[in-house]
Amino acid sequence: MLFLYNITISIYFLLIQLFAIKSTKARLWIDGRKDILLKIERKIDKNEKYVWFHFASLGEFEQGRPVLEHFKFKHPNEQVIITFFSPSGYEIRKNYELAAHIFYLPIDTKANAQKFIRLINPKFAVFTKYEYWYHYFRELNRNQIPLYIISGIFRKKQPFFKWYGNLHREMLSFVSYFFVQNPESLDLLKSINMTNAVISGDTRFDRVAQNALNPRKLENVETFCDHKPVVVAGSTWLKDEELLIKLIENYPDWKFIIAPHETDQAHIKNLTALLRTNYILYSEYVTESRQLETINNVQTLVIDNIGMLSSLYQYADIAYIGGGFGAGIHNTLEAAAFGLPVIFGPNYYKFQEAKDLLSIGAAFTINNSEQLQSCFSELQNDINRIAASKQAKNYVETKTGATDIILKHIAADLTL
Repeated sequence: MLFLYNITISIYFLLIQLFAIKSTKARLWIDGRKDILLKIERKIDKNEKYVWFHFASLGEFEQGRPVLEHFKFKHPNEQVIITFFSPSGYEIRKNYELAAHIFYLPIDTKANAQKFIRLINPKFAVFTKYEYWYHYFRELNRNQIPLYIISGIFRKKQPFFKWYGNLHREMLSFVSYFFVQNPESLDLLKSINMTNAVISGDTRFDRVAQNALNPRKLENVETFCDHKPVVVAGSTWLKDEELLIKLIENYPDWKFIIAPHETDQAHIKNLTALLRTNYILYSEYVTESRQLETINNVQTLVIDNIGMLSSLYQYADIAYIGGGFGAGIHNTLEAAAFGLPVIFGPNYYKFQEAKDLLSIGAAFTINNSEQLQSCFSELQNDINRIAASKQAKNYVETKTGATDIILKHIAADLTL
């Protein structure tokens, strides 16, 4: 099984190289890993023992961020190294101020894992939600370095719980402690004799609650909104945008802010072709000299960059969350933390928070344009919208606290 795992890793690396010919994201993935271990060796202090946080991408970074930041607040002299698997995390957070160093994670081979662990000499490692790398986990275990999985979530369909999952179960055996989101995950771990786990909840609740209390102010966005009712559509894809176009046309008194999941030139071009008129790109808005009355007459603002979405929700009255007509909806909690009713497509079943929000009347799922129009019409009623808003905000507030549980346990395990 380990032989097959190693072959799979090699094939994956080759495929990324092929995709890099045409894909900017794949090219960043490859270029970021060129001579990566040599770069690490040159930059780090070999006499330092670091604390290692790994994140798959930007979403996992935001999820694990409360743990990292609270840890640094309590232990300001500890040096943190962050690694990312995906360019979506590294390229946005490569200058994050609380980390001593930020790198791409070298591809998971035995030699890479051995050298990386030897170089950074971590006191402990924290992985958020998922990403299970055999050689890194084994090397941490072999060197008796604690490894924590935070905001972990498990499902029956995962290889860990299948007859063919011996190698995957071995990976889990290298983990010192699991902090899982729900009872189902805890029970699944127990079913394979993993008892080193506790239900801590999801650190995303801590992050979004914190963000809602102190959002980054965007004065130009506030000017665009002009005290009118606002819909923020976050992480949208083409199918979402096709539905939103009809909504925009039917509600000319509302302002719409669309922050698509992909902001490459091709996607932005497709989106603006759908909108046709009465829109402005954020990049143009902040660079061009426009008279205030001209901006106020524009109905739709298209966000053509990454990293603003969590701050945009503060200006909204209703949120639309993209992805529900594809692989699955994106982050509903950022919007819910601001007390926003959330609307999304039908593919939400993997996300417990979406099901929870639906059950309390804080979220609404739609399958087509007609249902979106009907749902939006209901939310025009202030009573309906305010009721949904209160439920959303209360839901997030009652789910906070995972960060404290995690850090108390780690502190009990370690002498820092």
